[in-house]
Amino acid sequence: MDPTIAAALGSWNFPPWFMVGLLLSLATYARGWRQLRRQMPQRFAGWRLAAFAGGLATIVVAIASPLDAFGGLLLQVHMTQHLLLMMVAPPLVWLAAPAAPLLRGLPRGVVKHGLAPFLAWPALHRFGRRLTHPVVCWLSFVVATWAWHIPALYELALRAPAWHQVEHVCFLLTALLFWWPVIQPWPSTPIWPRWAMVPYLLLADIQNTMFSALFTFSERLLYPAYATIPRLWGVSALDDQATAGAIMWVPGSVAFLIPLGWVIVEWLGAPTSVRAQPSAASIALSAGSTRWRRWDLLDVPVVGLVIRWRHLRRVLQIIILVLAAAVVADGLMGPQIAPMNLAGVLPWTYWRGLSVIALLVAGNMFCMACPFMLPRDLGRRLLPARWRWPQPLRSKWLAVGLLLLYLWAYETFSLWDSPWWTAWIIIGYFTGAFTIDGFFRGASFCKYVCPIGQFNFVQSLVSPLEVRVRDTDVCRRCTTYDCIRGNEQQRGCELQLFQPKKVGNLDCTFCLDCVHACPHTNVGILAVIPGSDLHRDSYRSSLRRLSRRPDVAALVLVLVFGAFANAGAMVEPVLRWQQWVATQAGVRPMLPITVGLLLFLAIVPVFTAALCGWIGRALSGTGTPARELMCRFALSLVPLGLAMWAAHFTFHLFTGVGTVVPIVQRVFADRGSPFLGEPMWALSASATPQNWLLSWQLLLLGVGLLLTLYVDWRIASNCVHRTTSALGLMMPWAGLAVALYVAGVCIISQPMQMRGMMMH
Repeated sequence: MDPTIAAALGSWNFPPWFMVGLLLSLATYARGWRQLRRQMPQRFAGWRLAAFAGGLATIVVAIASPLDAFGGLLLQVHMTQHLLLMMVAPPLVWLAAPAAPLLRGLPRGVVKHGLAPFLAWPALHRFGRRLTHPVVCWLSFVVATWAWHIPALYELALRAPAWHQVEHVCFLLTALLFWWPVIQPWPSTPIWPRWAMVPYLLLADIQNTMFSALFTFSERLLYPAYATIPRLWGVSALDDQATAGAIMWVPGSVAFLIPLGWVIVEWLGAPTSVRAQPSAASIALSAGSTRWRRWDLLDVPVVGLVIRWRHLRRVLQIIILVLAAAVVADGLMGPQIAPMNLAGVLPWTYWRGLSVIALLVAGNMFCMACPFMLPRDLGRRLLPARWRWPQPLRSKWLAVGLLLLYLWAYETFSLWDSPWWTAWIIIGYFTGAFTIDGFFRGASFCKYVCPIGQFNFVQSLVSPLEVRVRDTDVCRRCTTYDCIRGNEQQRGCELQLFQPKKVGNLDCTFCLDCVHACPHTNVGILAVIPGSDLHRDSYRSSLRRLSRRPDVAALVLVLVFGAFANAGAMVEPVLRWQQWVATQAGVRPMLPITVGLLLFLAIVPVFTAALCGWIGRALSGTGTPARELMCRFALSLVPLGLAMWAAHFTFHLFTGVGTVVPIVQRVFADRGSPFLGEPMWALSASATPQNWLLSWQLLLLGVGLLLTLYVDWRIASNCVHRTTSALGLMMPWAGLAVALYVAGVCIISQPMQMRGMMMH
């Protein structure tokens, strides 16, 4: 046997006082849990006992296993200990709701005569309330994390076993405090409202990312002690340090993001009793009737009035149209250097970044302000606009082909680096909108052709807002159907989305025509749980069931894989591979990336989806057709795809946020109006991205992965009822999501081309 492995197996250490204490705690909890389970079986289910035992077992593994022995030799092992003590054990302990079972498990006399007077002491209650205040909990956790990793204190713990034990106790106690307001174990009462746990966890994840990045990217050894000890398995001290940072980074972020998603779903989905007259309320309560509490953007003071203004959309369209005209003019007549031209910066840096932020925050806001609506309306006035769109083309297949063409041409012809090509693409867009809607009715351009619209439609499936009816009972009594038919004052929905049957944001341009047309003011912009309709296969107005729409599934797969291909084509390892293949094969440098894109965008998605569908069907034993499974599970990848697009586009937006300033100065100077001064081209120079930006990107990817896995599970649970079958059905799709997530982390961790910016 390898000496290192033998040493590992022989380094278990079970201090008697430590093990006796844990075993007594487990026995006491189990005794109390058994009694409480008879009285409250739903509150004290079997998983609570398992959680408490799991928490204690995690502490044993962290402190008494070979991890403790090897922690002094490898920093990555030491970090694993800290991860178990701070991120795994405390949540498990609090999930067990240990207070009541531990008290009930103790002898009655001990509780009555020993603990009861002490627990009833008001001063203790006040102290406990202050100690468990979220600010105190958060600060104690963060301070303990950073303080014990100061080189002087860390190496003191390495040298002195007693201080090492003190360090572990500090980590465990402050972590228990940190997770208290997040878990809020029964029967405690919260100090802050539930939504406050969202920034609480986000800020904790951000500081964890900063802390981890310090280890991962540092070029010097933070703890000199590791340079003087034997190196195991040939791992250098710097590599060990970088690995330790990665261990705290990725699993640590996941440990924050899982409860973050849980809190958001719990908060947004909390049912509330219907407010009505007393008699109606009592009837509703007796029947167990509840309704979802819906927040409506249109009810927000000032903001709601502005959005309801009938002319808002036209004003926004005119503003964007003026900007588009400026981009076209500068693209055709200005300098053909992308960082010096409006066409090289506004569309590729600003518009894409702001659009994806709007999708994350609200929804399909670009289509609301789309400048192509103006030529569409003009085309309908000047041309007949009375034909119906051809039946064979009433699907997303044409849009899928156009998206493939765009994603391929973007890299092959470096569209981002050509103001001239950018200008002609915009001109082609205006021409297409004018011509198609000039001859065909029913918003055919938006629904079947526009690649930008299809991108926004799909990504807005994960947006937190949705145009939908407030009360379905009002729609049942309605006889006018103005939301889809329109009336003398306002047209109805051009895309034929009947609001009472509409589900999700697919095909919705946020035009708000239905809002203005509804005679009952029953349509609003309501808050929804992001991605909540992805797992439901309900009938959708104009779209029917998405499980029978392979064109929609193909659109989703192209956009998801396109997100990773578009970002991956910009990182240095891919660029070096591209050059190496071209040199070895004796071909032009663009040929390898062109072929690779076609494979990754067209062949790989279809093959992967088919393989996942076949494996899932075999593992679950379901009789659901493979095609239907592929169509449904493809939708689950939308959150991860949007996360990758957002991580990519916001990278360029944040790193190039000042690039438009010198270009505007140059434009006015070229027109003989240099009142803005000389162009400050330093703002267009590439800069080193800040660590917080990488933290933001990793946060987006982590949330996207968690939401995708959640949707996978919900789809699988809806398809098959047995838990083991559902796990088998979702397993290949979950594996695909994790593989894409890992690819995304690798991509954003690499140096990326600073497109749209000048090199130093």
